[in-house]
Amino acid sequence: MDEKLIQRLESAIARLESLSPGSKPPSGTLDAVSAASEPSIVAYDDLLVEYVVKVSLAAEKIGGQVHDITIVLSQAFATQKELLMKIKQTQKPDGGGMTEFLKPLNDKLAQANNMSEGKRSDFFNHLKAASESLSALIWIAYTGKGCGKQKLLLLTSYFPIFNINLASKQQLFALIFSGMSMPIGHVEECWQSAEFYNNKVLVEYKNKDPYHVEWAKALKELYVPGLRDYVKAHYPLGPLWSTTGAVVSAPKSAQPSAPNPPSASLANLASSSSSRPKQGQGMAAVFQEISSKPVTSGLRKVTDDMKTKNRKDRAGFVSSGENEVQKSAPKTAAKTGPPKLELVMGRKWVVENQIGVKDLLIDDCDPKQTVYIFGCKDSVLQIKGKVNNITVDKCTKMGVLFTDVVAAFETVNCSSIEVQCQGAAPTISIDNTAGCQLYLSRESLETSITTAKATEVNVMVPSSDPDADLAEHPLPQQYIHTYQDGNFVTNPVSHSGG
Repeated sequence: MDEKLIQRLESAIARLESLSPGSKPPSGTLDAVSAASEPSIVAYDDLLVEYVVKVSLAAEKIGGQVHDITIVLSQAFATQKELLMKIKQTQKPDGGGMTEFLKPLNDKLAQANNMSEGKRSDFFNHLKAASESLSALIWIAYTGKGCGKQKLLLLTSYFPIFNINLASKQQLFALIFSGMSMPIGHVEECWQSAEFYNNKVLVEYKNKDPYHVEWAKALKELYVPGLRDYVKAHYPLGPLWSTTGAVVSAPKSAQPSAPNPPSASLANLASSSSSRPKQGQGMAAVFQEISSKPVTSGLRKVTDDMKTKNRKDRAGFVSSGENEVQKSAPKTAAKTGPPKLELVMGRKWVVENQIGVKDLLIDDCDPKQTVYIFGCKDSVLQIKGKVNNITVDKCTKMGVLFTDVVAAFETVNCSSIEVQCQGAAPTISIDNTAGCQLYLSRESLETSITTAKATEVNVMVPSSDPDADLAEHPLPQQYIHTYQDGNFVTNPVSHSGG
């Protein structure tokens, strides 16, 4: 608190000195000092000290990738402070100018997004929580109703729409029709998207490492109530731009250039220009030119050797020669990579690229180890013993049979998988999965099942009669949202037999 008080005193002294008759610093210095002493900027400094520093201190205890992305998060918040100060000296720009103005902030968001992409690491949920939450800072682009397209332009300028995940695509496309939410609502919506991954961190490290729990709780407090209350107090209707300040416009290099004209030879150009009817003669000249020439003029004669039935290189059926098979096989192997089933550094079982193997087995494991299954197809893996966490990523027609899991079992980006829990599992997460058959034992009936973008999920549980078959329970994938008493009430869709 002493350092903050000293900074405020220095700002006040600098402002008083600027008002004295004997000193006239440049106008830019005056504007910067005045902006720094604004109540909204002072409150933003308090936000950085109270919440951002707390997240940074927790990340330093963890280190590694968590510390790296937290540094980017801190830089993004510091960049937004600089933009808030510039807003007071800048006129409200148009779409292209807004993109140029917010470029420093969008660069930080793009950096965080790149750190969370690629092959999953042990801190995948940390990286996704931080990168997803940073989109809340785009509240600064709110300029009123109907600015959804402007926000879409800002995001897609630095996140190519075909290189982002399905959830982000759906959010971007929805913006075209719904528009951007007001600043307070935007911050809350973005945190709800990030909270899915933040809760996974809390569940995984609840009884494992308090530093990770501290980081996850600090990250949540940064946005709710931190950033949300700050925006509510100072910018509920968006930033207040200057009416006489500088003007920001898009650079000329950013404007799209006209496509190159198709190449054409001089002979083709000459023939086309000579055959083109003269301007002013209308359609009568066109029909006159057509009727003056034979219908088949200009067509080439097709000889017998040019016909498809007589060409040896165009046989009319799909060839299945050995040469083609040998050429295509190495390409498939290069894409999938070599199969793996190994223990990495004594703490992580890696099962990758197993195709058509029905007897995969892990029987030498302990509660401190994790299992990561990636890129497998038409295979079955059995895990005997208790492990900390099991993740199934980008697998097709995969069967997983496990005994006990300490933290959670999760599937992501999978299709047509079968999972059987013979013991206990506190949490089962099904994310972006199409077709999942889940078998629970009596010991795992109290598990918490979380689904997101999941379809055709069926849960099989033991019935009360030991001799009866398992009872099948399909989990709903369609919901009805109704507005009642000031709130939205969500219920699953039910279908009647009539």
